[in-house]
Amino acid sequence: MIVTPLKTHKILPFKESLRAILDRYVTSLPEKSVLVITSKIAAICEGRVIKIGEATKQDLIKQEAELYLPPETNRYHMNLTIKKNILAVNAGIDESNGNGYYLLWPDDPQKSVNDVRIYLEKRFGHQNYGVIMTDSKTTPLRWGVTGITLAHSGFRALNNYIGEPDIFGKKLRVTKVNVMDGLAAGAVLNMGEGNEQTPLAVITDLPFVSFTGRDPSEPELKELHIPLDEDIYGAVLQAAPWQKGGSSSQ
Repeated sequence: MIVTPLKTHKILPFKESLRAILDRYVTSLPEKSVLVITSKIAAICEGRVIKIGEATKQDLIKQEAELYLPPETNRYHMNLTIKKNILAVNAGIDESNGNGYYLLWPDDPQKSVNDVRIYLEKRFGHQNYGVIMTDSKTTPLRWGVTGITLAHSGFRALNNYIGEPDIFGKKLRVTKVNVMDGLAAGAVLNMGEGNEQTPLAVITDLPFVSFTGRDPSEPELKELHIPLDEDIYGAVLQAAPWQKGGSSSQ
């Protein structure tokens, strides 16, 4: 797995087109590679930004989250939220690298990556490309953020080991490898979290990725999500005093 970050100019609200950015910086793309796009530049290009001062961050969090915990429930006065079936801080809303704007998540990350994958096929003349849109997340009981995928296209997001033998021949019962989040973690680590100015990356040398040449199906997308009452962490999550936000689940 080789990650090559792509340095760009400063991407500013209301001045950019994602297609133009890709045309400028993704000058070649080997078949069976994955293009990584940060949610921030996708949001900026979609106009999913709010000028700081025109709305409070707390109001935006309530609007964007499906469920949220009030900031008073933790010492950092941040909102733990659930949005698009992802446990996230502040519904993904960020101020860093926003140049005076709050940056929201793109409205429909899945549609965005599907569109980019089709565009790459037409531009470079190959079918087997993957695309992921990434952000950063915290992990309970661990300091530091790691990359996570908001949406993927063009490859199987899970490698299913259920029924396969371990090294001693015992069949695995529950193991599935999350390929899309593994790619996101490696890519975001290489792309950085500060002023690196590398919101795009290309990942190559991926023998563990099964490319499909298509968008993920509805059953495949559904397979990625675990209902709260079936999750191993469900007892903890369901016990929290969640409040309903303004966003509906997708």
